[in-house]
Amino acid sequence: MFIIYQSVSGSKSIEKERKQVHISVSAKQNMKNLFAKWNSISLVLRILCGLIIGILLGLVIPKVTVIALLGDLFVGALKAIAPLLVFFLVMSALAHMGEGQKTNMGFIVALYMIGNLFSALVSVIACKIFPVTLTLAEAAGEDMAPPSGVGEVLKNLLLNVVANPVGSIVNANYIGILAWACIFGIAFKMAKPATKDMLDDIADVISTAVKWVISFAPFGIMGLIFNVISTSGLSALLSYGRLILVLVGSMAFVALIMNPVIVFLCIKKNPYPLVFKCLTKSFITAFFTRSSAANIPVNMELCKEMELDENTYSVSIPLGATINMAGAAITISVMALSAAYTVGIDVDFGTALILCVLAALSAAGASGVAGGSLLLIPMACSLFGVPSDIAMQVVGVGFIIGVIQDSCETGLNSSTDVLFTAAADMRDKRLHPERYATK
Repeated sequence: MFIIYQSVSGSKSIEKERKQVHISVSAKQNMKNLFAKWNSISLVLRILCGLIIGILLGLVIPKVTVIALLGDLFVGALKAIAPLLVFFLVMSALAHMGEGQKTNMGFIVALYMIGNLFSALVSVIACKIFPVTLTLAEAAGEDMAPPSGVGEVLKNLLLNVVANPVGSIVNANYIGILAWACIFGIAFKMAKPATKDMLDDIADVISTAVKWVISFAPFGIMGLIFNVISTSGLSALLSYGRLILVLVGSMAFVALIMNPVIVFLCIKKNPYPLVFKCLTKSFITAFFTRSSAANIPVNMELCKEMELDENTYSVSIPLGATINMAGAAITISVMALSAAYTVGIDVDFGTALILCVLAALSAAGASGVAGGSLLLIPMACSLFGVPSDIAMQVVGVGFIIGVIQDSCETGLNSSTDVLFTAAADMRDKRLHPERYATK
């Protein structure tokens, strides 16, 4: 009797375990199907959904601050992975680059600097047509130390080139990362094929990790917009409406008129499909992260999707995050001219043109982090003789409107990195089709 009971009990136990295993396998399969369905939806559409949900949550439950943590985690992950991605991609690309292989870097850098200069010119013209005077705010902090001149900005830029390579990766110093990656990549040309393959494998692994991080962009954007709506709101911006309109209007003109003209001159066909692709897939994430450096992985993934030359974009994208600062040039020019008008200084057009050059050069040294261009405003103000205490109060205004100004600025900067890289690549394919015949 006992044996029969034990046998029946054992069979029930086995059957129960089978059911549990079946449920576990079924749950895993359902999760895989759900994840696959989630990834099948356009990333832009998913981000827009996250944006809408974030706005609604910010209005309805603003005190549930844990939602904002999603944004911090997303931006933190992008900033953490970007230096490694750049370092190994550039090393791998240079290690495998054959003798005499051509890249478009010279042309892309020229586009970056032309974009900076003409963006500053656009903003100067906008300020002449729609002059702005400011209601000054207190400086954002007493510990801020703006550079004394463009010479100091360029000196710091050069010193970053020779910074410690490990420190450059830790501190996200992309000029230093690029410099050392180029040096190591050229040195790896003499390495064994197995070693070069190892570099490729590491770069591929990091790229896969980047894809995983980017797939969480909708949740990150939701957290970021929730934080903005629940803490800052928009009431503080109303008194600076005219200034915001001039800034955002200038940036919109550059993004939708000036950049397409530059791209058309390169590719000799309708530039707007390319322009809108860069705006929808790069501008949106850059707008909310407010960091060109954090948007580097997004831009590299977009370049890969467009099948651009990896040897070029692995260098041009991180370099653009450092020196391609059209939005920063606009911010510096508009804020400096507004400061001059506020204290009653009349700026002639010749001096304004000098400001364009100064803004273009100094913007190239602006930090690729949120608010990186604001500390360059006092340097530009000094060109007109605006007192330093007034200039620092203008910086304070910059921080107040930063929720819009810095977001638009970063979106313009970062999306233009991809736009000009793609334009240079398409121009090269148009002029030299024989180079791509066998690819």
